[in-house]
Amino acid sequence: MTSRSFLDFTSAELSDIPQTPRVLPRLMQVPGIISDGSSDGDSDSSSSVCRERKIVVANMLPLHARRDSETAKWCFNQDEDSLLLHLKDGFSPDTEVIYVGSLKVEIEASEQEEVSQRLLDDFKCVPTFLPLDIQKKFYQGFCKQQLWPLFHYMLPMCPDHGDRFDRQLWQAYVAANKLFADKVMEVINPEDDFVWVHDYHLMVLPTFLRKRYHRVKLGFFLHSPFPSSEIYRTLPVRDEILKGLLNSDLIGFHTFDYARHFLSCCSRMLGLDYESKRGHIGLDYFGRTVYIKILPVGIHMGRLESVLNLPSTFEKVKEIQEQFQGKKLIIGVDDMDIFKGISLKLLAFEQLLQQNPGLQGKLVLVQIVNPARSSGKDVQEAKRETYSTARRINEVYGCHGYEPVIVIDRPVARFEKTAYYAMAECCIVNAVRDGMNLVPYKYVVCRQGSPSLDEALGSAKMESPRTSMLVVSEFIGCSPSLSGAIRVNPWDIESVAEALSTAITMPESEKQLRHEKHYRYVSSHDVAYWAGSFLQDLERACKDHYSKRCWGIGLGLGFRVISLSPSFRKLSIDRIVSAYKRTNRRAIFLDYDGTVVPQSSIIKAPSPDVIAVLDELSSDPKNTVFIVSGRGRTSLGEWLSPCDSLGIAAEHGFFLRWNKTSDWESLAADLDWKQIVEPIMKLYTEATDGSSIETKESALVWHHHEADPDFGSCQAKELLDHLENVLANEPAVVKRGHHIVEVKPQGVTKGLVADKILNMMVNKGKPPDFVMCIGDDRSDEDMFESILSIISGLSLPSAPEIFACTVGQKPSKAKYYLDDTVDVVRLLKGLATASTPKPRNTAEFQVAFDNIF
Repeated sequence: MTSRSFLDFTSAELSDIPQTPRVLPRLMQVPGIISDGSSDGDSDSSSSVCRERKIVVANMLPLHARRDSETAKWCFNQDEDSLLLHLKDGFSPDTEVIYVGSLKVEIEASEQEEVSQRLLDDFKCVPTFLPLDIQKKFYQGFCKQQLWPLFHYMLPMCPDHGDRFDRQLWQAYVAANKLFADKVMEVINPEDDFVWVHDYHLMVLPTFLRKRYHRVKLGFFLHSPFPSSEIYRTLPVRDEILKGLLNSDLIGFHTFDYARHFLSCCSRMLGLDYESKRGHIGLDYFGRTVYIKILPVGIHMGRLESVLNLPSTFEKVKEIQEQFQGKKLIIGVDDMDIFKGISLKLLAFEQLLQQNPGLQGKLVLVQIVNPARSSGKDVQEAKRETYSTARRINEVYGCHGYEPVIVIDRPVARFEKTAYYAMAECCIVNAVRDGMNLVPYKYVVCRQGSPSLDEALGSAKMESPRTSMLVVSEFIGCSPSLSGAIRVNPWDIESVAEALSTAITMPESEKQLRHEKHYRYVSSHDVAYWAGSFLQDLERACKDHYSKRCWGIGLGLGFRVISLSPSFRKLSIDRIVSAYKRTNRRAIFLDYDGTVVPQSSIIKAPSPDVIAVLDELSSDPKNTVFIVSGRGRTSLGEWLSPCDSLGIAAEHGFFLRWNKTSDWESLAADLDWKQIVEPIMKLYTEATDGSSIETKESALVWHHHEADPDFGSCQAKELLDHLENVLANEPAVVKRGHHIVEVKPQGVTKGLVADKILNMMVNKGKPPDFVMCIGDDRSDEDMFESILSIISGLSLPSAPEIFACTVGQKPSKAKYYLDDTVDVVRLLKGLATASTPKPRNTAEFQVAFDNIF
């Protein structure tokens, strides 16, 4: 069967996806004001006159739903344990929070409108009703069978080990994301509201929102791990998901490792580099800065402390105290899935008992198993292994009245978990991979206790110091923040057993110090702190939204927004030709690669069309035309030899030739530093596979575009530092460009070429009244900047027409842009057509050049 591209799907089938009814009224609005008159996707946006609003989007709404058996009506109540509810504590009191997500139950189509209105009125919730087929393929299919295993480093190496990529499931994932985005669009005031999207279920939703509202204020937080690039790159739709995330303004991760993996994927797969700006990591994505936030989520202190003070908690604590009197308790609380490492934990506990016979009868591991979030043979195998291992340990090391391992595999109330936390000497979280895991945080707070709990337990508890011990896997998100915990490799059974032994035998004074350190962190970095910090950074990331002009480009999930200066616009051929015709003393500067010759072209020689238009322009006596390039003079001189009157500045201006018959001029420069630089570059070339050295007459360039992106970038930074140190007293400068490190003489820039030629024209009594400069890379920015400063510093009879133009829509010091080299050549042809025909006698013109300098 012939496969289809995703673009085929997005253009045709997405339009056929059942749309949810638009029944939700927007809040009170007044007409919005469009800042620059351009159509940027916000044309129908409105400003709210209501209080500040945040729209929180997640797969599931923070609600419980049940149908009343008597009235057959749906009943809803808030899920008090939901993170989405807790994060409101980090917002200002007058903030209104709207939730968008789906329900855990299926609502009949005939009831959806009524339920939607009730949930909006009563809970500020906007439900997304997914068709049953899409829901199943989206959540149970793509999310749980493909994204979840992959993000936890599990690859489908064979049919029995995970499910292979299925494009139908991917299409359902995209369709579901679009339906969620549609719901957001029903209630958003795009100029005022902030949107916060949560987790891996909705990673392409930002693309749909950004396409509709180019300036939407959008944050995304990933609550799962983000895998290394070697794992992530196996995903067939890797680029679409990365681009979806990059349509956010701020992307949050629990740990630096997760953020580092994401940045590495952006570098390797999309060619994007990042930099740290005053402590904030930012990616430049087509003129927009996408910021990266690294902060683990916290717990809701008030919620946990309130459960600690429940009478039912007191009773359960007393029951546990009596049940395990004279024994030390180790607690584990995990979901039943293959990534939580429950069986590995049991094996380590078994080894602990085997190596320490004195602990037998005195140590109990209570393992609370939360219900599995998904079903499948992996979960069943994990469950079987857990029970068989626990049974074996109890048979070998247990006796009458003593079971070393107690597995509680049933729904456990909050107060019961809290009681076990409060009574356990040690807590172990042994997951082989987990996004965050808040169990250690909850354990620390419960061990801190409360005055009411102490009173219930008696005076002995009130006088004893607070202690807690944590054994945590180094592969979970909370591990870096718990510096007093014993970190373990869950796969190393012996080291985990040793860590448990250390934890239960550690002196009380050290346990107390570790506990105090953890409690200070957990209590100060709670969920309110996390949410407030994220929103603060999101506001900072969005503050420049309306100071720039925006364009949307790209099809399907390749859509992105280009954000540039308000004065930045496409250069109109009609306008520049009009100015060209009105002027008589014109200076024209053109870059070579990427400007008149495509950067991607294998053949670097100019086409006959380019030669013809350059010859025609340079032959006009009113024009001074120069090619200004970083290339060597030999190749440029050979390629451009048909153009008799064309000036060439080679190697960024180190060599200069005014026309074909004049000699090459060169700057007086000491090049002895090349003997120092070349051996160093050779060392880095030998150590970096895929790198090479380009030797120019005036410069040396180290290229690493064919090397491993991360290693090449790392080596380039090291080489830059190395060369700057050894050349500190030499007349040379070291610059890092796109996949290059270049060393060249001091004072050699394209900007100085423009300075020299413009001053020559003034000195000859022909001050320019028309200046055009076109280039595509960083070195051309020197020309753009120099031309503006030079012209403002010259005493000219009248201000010249200045056209500084970059190739491609990207941030630049130029005022104008052209899309590509085709546009450049088209513009040059327009100017050539308007040129004065070349005079037959060019002797006077030639003498003027020959006498220069």
